[in-house]
Amino acid sequence: MAGCASRKHRVVIARLGRTFGSLRAYNYRLFFFGQLISVSGSWMQNIAQAWLVLQLTNSPLALGTLTMLRFLPVTLLTLFGGVYADRWPKRQALFCLQTIAALQALLLAVLVLTNTIRLWELDVLAMVLGIVNAFENPLRQTFVMELVGKERLQNAIALNSSLMNSARIIGPAIAGVAIAVFGIGGGFLGNAISFIALLLALVLMRPSELHRATAPRSKDPVFTQLREGLRYALHTPEVLLVLILVGALGAFGYNTSTILPLVAKYVLHFGAAGFGLLLSAMGAGSLGGALWVASARRASLGIVLIAAAAFSLLLFLIGLSNWAPLTIGLLVLLGVASTTFSSNANTRLQLAAPEALRGRVLSMYFLLFAGTSPLGGFLVGALASSVGVPRMVMIMAALCALGVVFVAARRAMQAPSRPGEAPPDSAPTAPQPLTAAKG
Repeated sequence: MAGCASRKHRVVIARLGRTFGSLRAYNYRLFFFGQLISVSGSWMQNIAQAWLVLQLTNSPLALGTLTMLRFLPVTLLTLFGGVYADRWPKRQALFCLQTIAALQALLLAVLVLTNTIRLWELDVLAMVLGIVNAFENPLRQTFVMELVGKERLQNAIALNSSLMNSARIIGPAIAGVAIAVFGIGGGFLGNAISFIALLLALVLMRPSELHRATAPRSKDPVFTQLREGLRYALHTPEVLLVLILVGALGAFGYNTSTILPLVAKYVLHFGAAGFGLLLSAMGAGSLGGALWVASARRASLGIVLIAAAAFSLLLFLIGLSNWAPLTIGLLVLLGVASTTFSSNANTRLQLAAPEALRGRVLSMYFLLFAGTSPLGGFLVGALASSVGVPRMVMIMAALCALGVVFVAARRAMQAPSRPGEAPPDSAPTAPQPLTAAKG
């Protein structure tokens, strides 16, 4: 019995070591905790912003329009952001972009706290943040490789998902209290202050321990590099199928910043605190899913497909529910499916992409994941206004499911290109975490 218990103990310790392996790297550790604070602030702003629009207009369409304007720059500019992610020094560029985002949040806080905010100002500042995100997100995604190296990449991506979803729990909880005590302006001010943590983390990093790219930065014209990245994605089946799935779920399923406030207000009849509870429930599930992925040994297209199918089904069931406990439980499961899908999709793309093209491939991931939100956000608002919130949620889930069916059919049609060769969708084994940080 003692020997059995000892073996179980060693298994648990080994699994925990795999789960948190990337935190052994000093630079990644700084980045992780800096992001945790900063992204918690971003969720505070997301809640405050959605609730402010509904207070100013009481219009689902206005909320959908704000989402469209926030993500429209991502749609238009993120592919260029991917080109520059392959050209710019990542740490310095991230510092500059985060500073601009902090100033945007501070200006919003001042306008709201002085009670001078207008809807058009909110829309314009949302577009400014969208421009920053179009360039910042490809940089942030590819910077993970510089922080931990290829050996720990899957683990670091999953831990990034865990921190994003920890922030989804922490941010809404703090935002609900801050809005109740200080008003909506407190959410914007908290976000502005939270940027200090990430800016300090970037300053305190050790440049000598970064895993810098060995491929020389291309000096070709921007549009030439853009075409090169698009051509690679279109002619690489394993990359193309993942991107199609990301596009379907990104456009129609991941508009939680638009869908959940509508469910909270018009289906469950919650206030701001209840809306925060819904986001926290989904964040709790996402955190659990991320920690599971962090300890996993491989990423596969099969797992990506299963997670996408589960996401579509759970979203449909949320559309059917008008009972708060059931909706909250479904959101926890939706969070698990969401993070399992996004982490595995991100890992497959980063491992498949050549070093010199990684920024451009990740910019396509972000374009399809978030840049399709103008379409999805506007569609959410328009459908909610015309057919009601529950039917809108079910229609968005059905559109996600269509993407899953299409990719599953394409996957089934693909065959090995040579006898004995593995099919293109048989997932590469993810690299295992090392026992100590390099450098």
